[in-house]
Amino acid sequence: MDLIIARNRDDLVKARTGGEVALVPTMGALHEGHRSLIRLARARADRVVVSIFVNPLQFGPSEDFSRYPRTFDADLEVCRSEGVDVVFHPSAGDMYHPDRQVSLRSGRMGEIVEGASRPGHFDGVLTVVLKLFNLVQPHVAIFGQKDAQQLALIRRMVADLDVPVEIIGAPTVREPDGLALSSRNRYLSAADRQVALALSRALRAGAAEPVPSRIRAAAHAVLDAAGPELDVDYLVLVDPATFTEVQESYTGEAVLAVAAKVGSTRLIDNVTLTLNPT
Repeated sequence: MDLIIARNRDDLVKARTGGEVALVPTMGALHEGHRSLIRLARARADRVVVSIFVNPLQFGPSEDFSRYPRTFDADLEVCRSEGVDVVFHPSAGDMYHPDRQVSLRSGRMGEIVEGASRPGHFDGVLTVVLKLFNLVQPHVAIFGQKDAQQLALIRRMVADLDVPVEIIGAPTVREPDGLALSSRNRYLSAADRQVALALSRALRAGAAEPVPSRIRAAAHAVLDAAGPELDVDYLVLVDPATFTEVQESYTGEAVLAVAAKVGSTRLIDNVTLTLNPT
């Protein structure tokens, strides 16, 4: 079956057929990480819908909305090669009414860690994700674990609002040198890329330690050694369900997350750890 490109709500309605539907929400600039999400979606459902929409609501006034990579033709080739059934590629005008007044609030969890650095970001994320769920009506939605706080907030939204969509988190895909795949990696110069590798090295160093204080210290040591070219925003060790910092006696899964700027490019990464396993 040929790939269907739905550019508005009416096209999307016409593209609907029976069977289980998996949605992979993206902002385009697709890479191997997105391919892994699509493959997981294909394994879980009869039909796969990929949304490609650079969502203006999740960008702050000083962020990179205007220069965010838009590679729609290349993205379509990725979708075709992975057997996607429908690409939903709406305009901002089709997604958001000009007199829109209602948006979601992400609550306290959306105001800490990444949310503290990007006020309103997660409000925009949750608003567009809920709209995509309402429009596409998927049974399953696939999100990358690299955006761990986003994933936690989407799970919280689905639980709090009784949204009938199963949320699946997919493992982070990395380059051979350890750098987490991101659409923003294309902004990095060769020198910037070498500096950026400190993020994954810091996470590996932290993951080798047994308790929170030593995890944080080991990761910070790697980041500090990277020098002034790495502008660290935060390094946190948090409960994956709430994104609040864990204490020394914490047991169970935790997320070690980092955000930093290299040149003009802001990158995030994380790793999931199990502390004090029994």
